[in-house]
Amino acid sequence: MAESSRSEDLFADSTMTFGEHLEELRRCLIRSLLCLVVGTVIGLTFSDWVVRVVNGPLEQSLQGYYQSEAVIHYQAFVQEREASGQSVPYTIAQVEDFVDRQHYIYRMYFVHPTAVRSELGITAPEQKPQAAKQPPTSEKAESATPGSGGVGLTASNEAHLSISDLVPFFVWRPMDDDERMSVKSLSPTEAFMIWLKAAVVTGFVLASPLIFYFVWSFVAAGLYSHEKRYVHIFLPFSLGLFLAGAFFCFFGVFPTILKFLFAFNADLGIDPDPRISEWLSFAIFLPLGFGLSFQLPLVMLFLERIGILSVRVYLAKWRMAVLVIFVISMVLTPADPISMLAMAMPLSGLYFLGVALCHYFPRRKGFLEE
Repeated sequence: MAESSRSEDLFADSTMTFGEHLEELRRCLIRSLLCLVVGTVIGLTFSDWVVRVVNGPLEQSLQGYYQSEAVIHYQAFVQEREASGQSVPYTIAQVEDFVDRQHYIYRMYFVHPTAVRSELGITAPEQKPQAAKQPPTSEKAESATPGSGGVGLTASNEAHLSISDLVPFFVWRPMDDDERMSVKSLSPTEAFMIWLKAAVVTGFVLASPLIFYFVWSFVAAGLYSHEKRYVHIFLPFSLGLFLAGAFFCFFGVFPTILKFLFAFNADLGIDPDPRISEWLSFAIFLPLGFGLSFQLPLVMLFLERIGILSVRVYLAKWRMAVLVIFVISMVLTPADPISMLAMAMPLSGLYFLGVALCHYFPRRKGFLEE
């Protein structure tokens, strides 16, 4: 009977020496590392899916950026054409419908109608013969299709060419098919490294229940028998905080950061062209950092348990703690105030949650002294 109750209690021995604590810490780290390796091997099968999921917020932000820019550019085009008394092919409402609701994007070129008819094999309407025809000033006129690399106009069908002869030509395509909506790879090894990093992060997430269990096993080794029941509460609480931090970063922080940063691209007139290694390395590991930083209340409880800090110290030094939180958030996040505040504000609230935990679960005297 005693053996049965002992096996059911995973934290039977509560009083340990300093050396025994170090040995317990070593076992905890080795077990956690093994779980991470196994999780990474399993995560290799999900890496492709993880990369696509993590890439989602960037693609959505890129689409939002180019949707806004397309409407703004067309509005400027309409104003310019109306000022010169020229017609436009679409109304602004039609372009907004194409872009915002039907998710099509355009590229505008200026072409010569004669060259377009020639390329499409359309015969021009017959014209009355001219009394005299001036010879061309050069053997071949320059092509007038900026950025298209397509049709050209030669001296054989037109002697002179001016800007007033060009007409706007819109090429529409589904937004998902536009190469500007995806990240670029500039090195042959970039995609492989991102795939491998995604596997490691996926492995950590998959192994996180066991990793947190081993960590709390180490913490529980120093607790008294009447305090062991707290571990069964803190373990799911720790896992919940980790997942909450990761999901908060992915669904709450990423869209806000990207919208804020892309606003500077619009102001400066610079189109974004993100690189896969820069974006995905940041996007994969930042949620992991948020998840780990959300463990702050439990870290505070642990420090209070081993006697390093107390509730009175936490309350007396809360201003310094908030300052340290903001500094750490500034280091861990990109160089923008939005992401720093997105991490610092929740952590500041979690700091006071940690104070509450230490207050309601106080450390008993004699801890680690026996």
